[in-house]
Amino acid sequence: MKTETNARLSDTGDEGSTGAGVGDAALHDSEGVQWVLQPRGTPARRGPKHFDHSVRKGIRLSDYERFLGADARALKQLFPTGPARLWGATPPSKKDGKAAAVAGRRVGDEVLFYAEKKFIARARILGLVRNQELAEAIWGVDGKQRTWEHIMALGDVVEFDVPAQPILEGLRLGDSLRSLTLVSAEGRARFLHLIDQSAPVGPGSIDPSPCRGAALRRDDVFRALSRLKTHTKDQRPSRHKPITLLWAIGRLAAEQGRMVEWQTFRDEVGPLLRDFGLPDSRVTPEYPFWHLRSSGLWDVEGMEDQKATPTPSKLTAARASAGLSSNAAKVLRRSLARAEAIGLICSKYLGDIDREEVLKRVGLAGYASASGEIPDGGRGGGPVPRRPGTSSQLDRDPRLVESIKVMYEHACQVCGSRVETKYSYYSEAAHIRGLGKPHDGPDQLSNLLCLCPNHHVEFDRLAIYIDEDWAVRRNSTGAVDYQLKRHADHVIEQEHLRYHRGLCGVSDRST
Repeated sequence: MKTETNARLSDTGDEGSTGAGVGDAALHDSEGVQWVLQPRGTPARRGPKHFDHSVRKGIRLSDYERFLGADARALKQLFPTGPARLWGATPPSKKDGKAAAVAGRRVGDEVLFYAEKKFIARARILGLVRNQELAEAIWGVDGKQRTWEHIMALGDVVEFDVPAQPILEGLRLGDSLRSLTLVSAEGRARFLHLIDQSAPVGPGSIDPSPCRGAALRRDDVFRALSRLKTHTKDQRPSRHKPITLLWAIGRLAAEQGRMVEWQTFRDEVGPLLRDFGLPDSRVTPEYPFWHLRSSGLWDVEGMEDQKATPTPSKLTAARASAGLSSNAAKVLRRSLARAEAIGLICSKYLGDIDREEVLKRVGLAGYASASGEIPDGGRGGGPVPRRPGTSSQLDRDPRLVESIKVMYEHACQVCGSRVETKYSYYSEAAHIRGLGKPHDGPDQLSNLLCLCPNHHVEFDRLAIYIDEDWAVRRNSTGAVDYQLKRHADHVIEQEHLRYHRGLCGVSDRST
């Protein structure tokens, strides 16, 4: 086995399942960060399959324990809980551009994945190892019996869709990328704004892409949400911007105006930052009020000087107002996008605080679980009718509940177990997209699962989710617990499962 035991590790802190612990600002502003341009490979070379397996979903190191060798400790330090996201390269056959790229890559550099004339994803290099046996176990060998033994451990994976031609031609690399290529920090700085719309357009940069400044699309909104620039304290990202965005989304859900004057913003957001911000952090609502503009999702009105950071007294004097941009608000008013955005913000930036309590405080209490049933004073409004009475109750169809249980003979679709009672068996019908507000899911068989009580609770409380391949995954680690059991007559609506994944913070476009 070829292995380099002196794996180079990131010094930015422990790596979880979603990133390296590096502040987003580092992706834009770190001096010396190079680009590693990485062809994903064609279907004939199993490029899409490998990308989905080892980058998008990631691997469990425990599944490859016997192949880790001397790299076991280094890789486990990088990925202590979540999936390990890995990519590699075959050994260069001669001294060329690929050889220079393999030799010149560094921890902290940024990888751009290329396929079909586009850049499709970016990631941060957390560590570099050389391990032939591990590479063969993950990716196999090619026709020349070579494998991707020069392995990169990756974090901060974000998928997108950006035309590659302006960057490749600007770097004088031709009209397509044929091999692993290293781009200097200076070259990266010139073209970074074409990949990241929130990055500054510096001296020597080429003209921005035509979409810069245009109406935000759904993917633009989620890209911006996943790349918030945040200050760090003790290697922990500030919560000011994420909490403010949840507050703003809560206003949308309540059909309130998107723009709010500074004094109202201060009075409403200030207590949230005090109660849910990092311990011992200063409460500075003026920071997200002003600096969320860098996300591309936020507008500030009333201030003539858009460069200098204003003081609270200046914001008051100018009667400044701020809120989500009209384009971002348009996207986030849609129920699926809103659920996915809330799940992403909570999972990526607020994972160690009480999600139920913070969502309750910003008016989004129903998004803390998949059932979503919260008191509404009897107003209803969703597609499922309510019975009149002293309180409002969802009018479920009992025939559907019985139908799903009979179809699976009370066996849980997750674990297959049947809870035995004295005379029969017990199971529960679980709605994938909850009937209650704010989810307003339909009472249909395509929105139902037959689950045991334990897995019903875990599904409702977002501890597990079902991925696109019908695998039941643990939300905290991404590990596969089971494969969902499906009856031939049970057609499950994928859009409902996607909505549930969004609540879990596992958007189909994300990392």
